Amino acid sequence: MSSLYSAILLLAINLGVLWLLMAAPVGTRTIRMRRSFRQPADALWQAVNPAGASADWHHAVISSRAIADRPGIVEQTYRHLDREGQPIRRLFDVKMTEPTPGMLGYTATVVDDSTLDNRFWRHFHERRQVLTDPSGTTLIVEQTDTYRGFAFLIFRYFTLRRELRALEGWMKTGQSTPNGIFEHPLVQTFLAVLSTLILWPFFGLDAAGLMISTFLTVVIVLHELGHMAAYRTFGHSKVRMIFVPLLGGIAIGGRPYNSLFEVATCALMGSGMSAFLVPILIAGIRANEAGWLPAEWHGPMLVFLLILGAFNLLNLLPMYRFDGGQVLRQIFTGKFSLVFASFAITLAILAVGWSIGLTASTLLAALAVFTLLSLIGFGSVKPKHELEKMSGGERLLVSFGLYAAVAMHAYAIRFAADILF
Repeated sequence: MSSLYSAILLLAINLGVLWLLMAAPVGTRTIRMRRSFRQPADALWQAVNPAGASADWHHAVISSRAIADRPGIVEQTYRHLDREGQPIRRLFDVKMTEPTPGMLGYTATVVDDSTLDNRFWRHFHERRQVLTDPSGTTLIVEQTDTYRGFAFLIFRYFTLRRELRALEGWMKTGQSTPNGIFEHPLVQTFLAVLSTLILWPFFGLDAAGLMISTFLTVVIVLHELGHMAAYRTFGHSKVRMIFVPLLGGIAIGGRPYNSLFEVATCALMGSGMSAFLVPILIAGIRANEAGWLPAEWHGPMLVFLLILGAFNLLNLLPMYRFDGGQVLRQIFTGKFSLVFASFAITLAILAVGWSIGLTASTLLAALAVFTLLSLIGFGSVKPKHELEKMSGGERLLVSFGLYAAVAMHAYAIRFAADILF
């Protein structure tokens, strides 16, 4: 398979998977799970009922209590933090099901959330039933919501699975402990290795192809580490990286954003942190040419520099879900200025491609692909309160940071391409 066909196939697969995960019109779906317990039905009901005596059994729940002056309204407070570092609070409208022999249950909807806009919950409702029969006690949980893309549906499914597994442990031992392993560093390392092996055939099943695939994975990890460093700088107590084979990595902070400056800086630092490696790599290449480093390092260092520059520069394209698009939307509030800045960044990146010998048809095809990616209608989550505005100084600081990141990675591409090609 030629390199052109490999690139087209890889792009098609990525676009298809991304559309399925983030934009496919999934519609209204119900997640339904059933678990059996040996414990008495009343003990299980006190834990399942949001107003029950043991409703705060879960390790992520601080409290769960009925509000005295609002019949049917239950307030739950979670250990997860909001934008100001306070525990997230959520109000549920709980309606008890008419009790029948051997069955207790309720349905609930979310009426208020201290972090998310109420429209996020407008289609969500949950039903839980505790059934008693001669063989034991059974819990049935149903969660219904409207989804766009399969990603959040999959997330909800595994979140509910973890909750029920934690409930089983609490019913047996009286303690609720985290039971997920997906975020464990060993699992994420395995996924990174798996992604490297999946990408290998697209670059050629030889040592050079494996080197390119490995370098691409390392560049992705370094990029996400930049986002994570920015999160910690803004006071996020917990950050983590999720690696998705074929699609790359996702850096996740410990709380929602508090300001537009935080949004812009955290988005920019993925490419910004990697830009610090550009002069180090160039110095290493010059040292190699002077005979201070082994000669066999010369080619791999140039290839790594080229991949580092290309990946991060493309990430700065002003597309909706790219880092560049996120940064520009925070800097420029007016439509005209945003469009002008987007065209300027796009033209600068296209100029880099033209300067290293890419044909006009190749550049237009690449731009068409990224435009198509940008036009895919991703769903978004709106915060409950408007984020803090950027000051003039902050806007200027982020603008210079974006300019520096584009310039550094553009130079990395030119430097490596001039020697390699």
